Amino acid sequence: MNKGYLSIVLHAHLPYVHHPEHDSFFEENWLFEAITECYLPLLAMLERLHYDQVPYRLTLSLSPTLMTMLRDPMLQNRYLHYLQGRLELAERELERTRRLPQFEPLAQIYMQWFQDALHRYQHRYQCDLLTAFQRHHSAGCLELITTAATHGFLPLLNVSPVSVRNQIGVGIASFKSQFGFAPGGFWLPECGYYPGLEQVLKAEGINYFFVDSHAVMDADRPPRYGVYAPLDCGNGVTAFGRDPAASRQVWSAEEGYPGDGDYREYYRDIGFDLPLEYIAPYILDGETRINTGIKYYRITGAKQTKQVYQPELAKRKARRHAEDFILRRQQQIDALAAEMPQAPIIVAPYDAELFGHWWFEGPLWLEQVLRLAASSENGIQTVSCGDYLQLPLQHVQATPAASSWGEHGYSSYWLNESNDWIYPLLHKAAAEMEKLAGDLRGFSVSDLQQRALNQAARSLLLAQSSDWPFIMKAGTTIDYARKRITDHLARFNYLHDAIRKNRIDERYLTALEIMDDIFPDIDFRNYAA
Repeated sequence: MNKGYLSIVLHAHLPYVHHPEHDSFFEENWLFEAITECYLPLLAMLERLHYDQVPYRLTLSLSPTLMTMLRDPMLQNRYLHYLQGRLELAERELERTRRLPQFEPLAQIYMQWFQDALHRYQHRYQCDLLTAFQRHHSAGCLELITTAATHGFLPLLNVSPVSVRNQIGVGIASFKSQFGFAPGGFWLPECGYYPGLEQVLKAEGINYFFVDSHAVMDADRPPRYGVYAPLDCGNGVTAFGRDPAASRQVWSAEEGYPGDGDYREYYRDIGFDLPLEYIAPYILDGETRINTGIKYYRITGAKQTKQVYQPELAKRKARRHAEDFILRRQQQIDALAAEMPQAPIIVAPYDAELFGHWWFEGPLWLEQVLRLAASSENGIQTVSCGDYLQLPLQHVQATPAASSWGEHGYSSYWLNESNDWIYPLLHKAAAEMEKLAGDLRGFSVSDLQQRALNQAARSLLLAQSSDWPFIMKAGTTIDYARKRITDHLARFNYLHDAIRKNRIDERYLTALEIMDDIFPDIDFRNYAA
């Protein structure tokens, strides 16, 4: 008998990295690694569940920037080249490890893994992963939703409500153009919420969104059932809160499954372990060491004492961890069902890239969780939050508190001494875009002017991405993040001035359209306040 519901939500997002002006570009590897280690394994998992007729429901949020890159012919071709390079490296590893019995079986596994990735991507999916995901949506097993256009952190963009409206509206329009239908749910970037945002979501046809736990617990009215029932924001749009227990089991550095010593170590890669002259042909510039995806060690002890990875041991551990996860959800639901007059829902949202990329065994763990949840003996049913809203239940009306799922729970990770310089520039550009669109309201513009105005809107959206301030705070590829913001703002400022002075250089405009080839249906008029 079903006592409660489990909604697992994966949010797949990468910043827009698109550099046709270069033959290859280091940051494109973010996409290529995610395809190989996350998106292809997730699709393989969905296909196994479908083949075995396992009844499951899973939610996948796909960001507009990621969808655009996955459908970009240039990046598709570069990914094939990337895989060819990994296959060449794997062949060399087979030869190098021939007399190293502890490593040779792993080298064979990686060789097969890259071969499978190439075959499935090129021949099974014809380089089109979005269509592959859509098949599972059409089969009723996967609910597809989306997020803001460039993953802008909405609480800090709210100085300009028009910017917030366009981040949401352009994101939804991009999703509809890719899939042909509108999403019912919306992933707020970084789960960043402020009171009133539900009104914008309502205007764009959204039924539900996700917030962190404290957004529900600190709502303007006491949540009768905590995070285990959604809040009706008063306008028919519903907020679902993240379950802290389910999150802690996966995300916590101390308690989370991915840190188990039997799992593969992400940071120990032959790109850093082997001599530079050996690895040089397979890295971007022949000098800068990078991850290759070939990793021979597991998470055990210090770097010098790590033990060799044992795939079968890791698989058994993933199954045990899946059993533990389901057992704890059962215990939660049993306790909640005794106190609640309606079936509770446990919402477990995660970054999709955790599964396979950061946590190599993540897709296997997730598959086992969905298989176990499908057993009628567990008293758990996997649903999407859209499914839950179809049930004849009464929801508490309340407004969630301002919040995010970032460090300290609010905006500090995206606004601090490392990145606070960007916001006056972003707000100034947003105000200029609004004024430009407003001044031209009702006027006829030429085709060239319209192209420039639309490209200015694209530049503004790309500058507003939450990824760049996040990277600055995290201290990873700081120079690239800084350059991306300054470049997009410079492009916006050039276009703004050229439009104002009626001196548009069509050749330069064409170059910008090629470099920032995103949101083909954008309309600058939507920036009129």
